Formats: sequence, structure tokens, C-alpha cells
Amino acid sequence: MKSLFAICMLLSLSQFARSQGTEDSVKNVVNKLFDGMKQSNRAMLLNCFADSAVLQTIGRNREGKLIVRNESIQDFAASIASTAPGSLDERISFNMVKIDGDLASVWTPYSFYYNNKFSHCGVNSFQLVRTADGWKIQYIIDTRRKDQCL
Repeated sequence: MKSLFAICMLLSLSQFARSQGTEDSVKNVVNKLFDGMKQSNRAMLLNCFADSAVLQTIGRNREGKLIVRNESIQDFAASIASTAPGSLDERISFNMVKIDGDLASVWTPYSFYYNNKFSHCGVNSFQLVRTADGWKIQYIIDTRRKDQCL
């Protein structure tokens, strides 16, 4: 009976370690994206994304109507690369990471600083896929606001 309990515990710990390792791999890609932004490193940014990745932002137009803006990954990376290294600082926390096989979903509240001055806050929602080259970001949608920050 004790050996059956020990085997169950070992299997359980092994599964936990494997899932923790996978979660860390997913978090590493998200962190690498923000490191690339901070360093204004276009190549580092592009390496985080899947070939068909989608980038969207939820916002409001001048009339206050809700809009969803699309941005190409190439344009995003070019924009980031045109800034001085260290001028962009998006500070995130991992609120949720869910993984099922080759799909991961990540929720990260954030505060964004430009040249060390608060700019805005919101939440990023990531969808990642596990490819032959490792985890890649397939989809990001975010919110942006200047108040009611967490």
C-alpha cells in the first residue's frame, strides 16, 4: 500500500514538473517579446511570432465608439525598432496561463511606460501555438486606458 502511494506521488510530481516546465516555456516567449520591445530589437520581436500571427487592439474612436484595430506584425516590429533602446517598458504580470497540448492562453495585466513616464495600462490576451521551433505567439489582443489601472 505504501509503495502504491509512493508511485502515485512520483507520477503526480512528474506531471507537475512537466506542466510547470511547459508553462515556463510559454512565459519565456511572452517575456522575450517585452524584452525585445525594451531593447528595440526587431529580430527578437519577430522571432516570438508565428508566421500568420494577428495583432489587435481594442479602443475607442473620436466619437467614443468601440473599435478593434489590426496591426501587422511587421509594422509593429518596425515601429518598436525605430525607438531608442530602453524607451519602451511594458511591465506585465502573469494573471493566467492555460495550456492544452499545443495551445496556450495567457492573460497579462500591464502598465506601459515611455521614457520612464506612465503612458497607459490594460490587459494583453495571448494565444500561443507550439511549433517545431517552440512556442510562438499566434494572436494578441489588448486593451488600453489611462485610468482604473490595476
